[in-house]
Amino acid sequence: MAMRKLREGIVSTHRRDAFAQRVYIFIVRTTIHPFQHHESYQPALQYLLRKIHPVTPLAPSELQEFASYLVLDLACRQGDLHEALSVRSKYAVRDRKVDAVLRAVLRDDWMAFWRLRRQVDGALRVLMGGYEAEMRKHALACLGRAYLSADRAFVEKCADRAWDVLVEKNKVGWLLEPDGKVTIRRIKTK
Repeated sequence: MAMRKLREGIVSTHRRDAFAQRVYIFIVRTTIHPFQHHESYQPALQYLLRKIHPVTPLAPSELQEFASYLVLDLACRQGDLHEALSVRSKYAVRDRKVDAVLRAVLRDDWMAFWRLRRQVDGALRVLMGGYEAEMRKHALACLGRAYLSADRAFVEKCADRAWDVLVEKNKVGWLLEPDGKVTIRRIKTK
């Protein structure tokens, strides 16, 4: 609440100096990683890049960091790939991990998405979290169409979730056999 009041105070006074820049950097970093509160970081990120940066330029490394955050927020949480690619181009984001995440989202490549999610740092992982449910749903649909049965470990790896959680939260109706095999669908006989 205090950060929101501080942010609103800076916006109302139209400050775009180094102090405002540092405050917004702090707000964005804090509300992304420990708090995961998109209602706070999204407007702060937009204001930092669109209003403060043109007047008080960010350091190149900071510009890459915050533009990457905006790209991943647009692609993963908001589902706006066109705008994400536009922002990537506008701010010349050159981060291999961000590019790989965008490729995985564009291609619905769930294996690459889960692998990248394990490799990235806290803030990027939080931003990728906005697309987890969609990617898990796609992975489960692919398994359902492609396999009659599979090992439990393979299903858990594909969905990046434990079997019990898949049954409870994702409502998979597949049958877990005592030998650890998951029966996804049965062959219909005539």
